[in-house]
Amino acid sequence: IRVETVLINVPAVVTDSRGAHIPGLGKEDFRLYEDGTLLPISVFAASEEPVNVALLLDTSKSTVTVLGRIRKAARAFLGSMRPRDRALVLTFDYDVKLQSPLSDDRKELDETIKGIKPGDYVGTKLRDAVLQVTAKRFKNIAGRKAIVLLSDGQDYGSAASMADLLASAAGSGVLIYSVFYRVDIRALSRELFGVSIPGQLQNSEWQQREREAATFLQELSELSAGRFMPSEISHLSDTFVQIMEELRHQYVLGFYPDPAKLDGKVHSINVEVQREGAVVRARRDYRVLREK
Repeated sequence: IRVETVLINVPAVVTDSRGAHIPGLGKEDFRLYEDGTLLPISVFAASEEPVNVALLLDTSKSTVTVLGRIRKAARAFLGSMRPRDRALVLTFDYDVKLQSPLSDDRKELDETIKGIKPGDYVGTKLRDAVLQVTAKRFKNIAGRKAIVLLSDGQDYGSAASMADLLASAAGSGVLIYSVFYRVDIRALSRELFGVSIPGQLQNSEWQQREREAATFLQELSELSAGRFMPSEISHLSDTFVQIMEELRHQYVLGFYPDPAKLDGKVHSINVEVQREGAVVRARRDYRVLREK
């Protein structure tokens, strides 16, 4: 990852001893430590502030058997947003397409999701899609920002390299929630070609691709301080509920580390809240390389 200056986002969820979320906290209630040293909090977003969400949907040929369920879960997710929350919808297959710009119009967003179809040609420009949001569409958006990326994680045809994407994710201030699902390769083969492939292929090459894709999505999410959330297609709606619940009760703290800390080593992060009985769940470390 090649960066010179980077904002480290530290999302934090604060609850009491019974597990109930504690709202209304301010910047002054938090203490942020890096490798045991108290740091100034450069950026702070409260849980009451609206959130901007980029919903990135994989519409490549591999989704032809599951896109109906994906649309249903995505519509429910957008319908659960709060009045001041905004969302944009981006699809990616052989091309990256902005289906709906950032908007709080629930009806417009719902109609957009209903009209999404699989791409006409082979390709899955996943890296290009995420980079378009982190480096362009969310670059000048202030406040809480998140990408909800729904994909099997396999990239075919992106111009952006993995290193470029990870560098952008590290410094963008955008939390990335990667929802990873598996595709039944035999059902896909029957749907696309009318034939079944040997089970041996599914158990070897395809599974290896899935493992590599899941590893990449997990690294991307952790680097951005988001979460990697594997999910069965039938459980997507429940997974989206978890993401929305976390976004609604999440504080975001940000700091700029000393350039000497951009050394590729793991540096610890600790967040404390000055409230009796408060329990904090927050990002615990970061690792970034400075450009040589």
